[in-house]
Amino acid sequence: MTLEKKIKSGDFAVIGEFEPPKGADFSPLLDNANRVRGRIDAFMIPEMANAVMKASSLGGCAYLQNHGLETVLQVCCRDRNRLALQADIIAATALGVSNIMAVPGEEIKYGDHPQARPVNDLDLMELLEALQKLQEGKDMAGIELKGAPQFFIGSPVDTGASGGLLDIELENLGKRVDLGVKYAITNPVFDLKGLEQFVKRVDTNQVAVIPTVLLLKSAGMARYIDRNIKGISIPPELIANIQKAPDKREECIRISGELILQIKEMGMPGVLVSAVGWEDKIPQILDRAKL
Repeated sequence: MTLEKKIKSGDFAVIGEFEPPKGADFSPLLDNANRVRGRIDAFMIPEMANAVMKASSLGGCAYLQNHGLETVLQVCCRDRNRLALQADIIAATALGVSNIMAVPGEEIKYGDHPQARPVNDLDLMELLEALQKLQEGKDMAGIELKGAPQFFIGSPVDTGASGGLLDIELENLGKRVDLGVKYAITNPVFDLKGLEQFVKRVDTNQVAVIPTVLLLKSAGMARYIDRNIKGISIPPELIANIQKAPDKREECIRISGELILQIKEMGMPGVLVSAVGWEDKIPQILDRAKL
């Protein structure tokens, strides 16, 4: 069953975020994906996450698709102009990719090539408009295509916004849905009560809200995220549990697995599991989540 069909059927979908290599050896990507083949419905390949240079999302998707695995192409406004973006999107169709995640991209100054120049020819809304036009059979210049691509389209959503910013986030999500977005991936969630309150304000018949569960690697990482990353709040007791655990790595895996289990019990349509370089730990996380 494809990712789109699984989400639409009401079954719990599992998306795995798998980093492409920083280099030409793609074998670890495939090895890690094969460990969860049949347990993960689709593999999302980030497009140079955190502005760190790695193999492209399109390359990673093509590699896994060639080995019989469904993928999610991440299309990023930051690095390509409208010509290159449209070219990659059309190419993805020929490679068998049927899922897209449209993202703005993190600022280049935080990555490993801070001297690079961002492109941002299109913003996120304009990228979604371009996707809509391509699926209608025309490019952004209005020229007809010989074969229109069709995609199951997603975009990010910030469940940690508050007050007026939350109202703006929900308004923008509505606009994205009007442009064809069918699923929204949240920022990493650790406060499920906050997630529950957010989802109550979303028309889930129009868009599937899919929480991200991020594998923490240490108490220090958890404290840093809690203090410095907007929109993400990590309960102090969770940080304390990692700090006092005899096996801190196992405790981090346990936390991720239990979060996924609770998200499923909430009736959410699915989850994105992100391990940020520790993809070999995802089988253990899924074991904990009973998936």
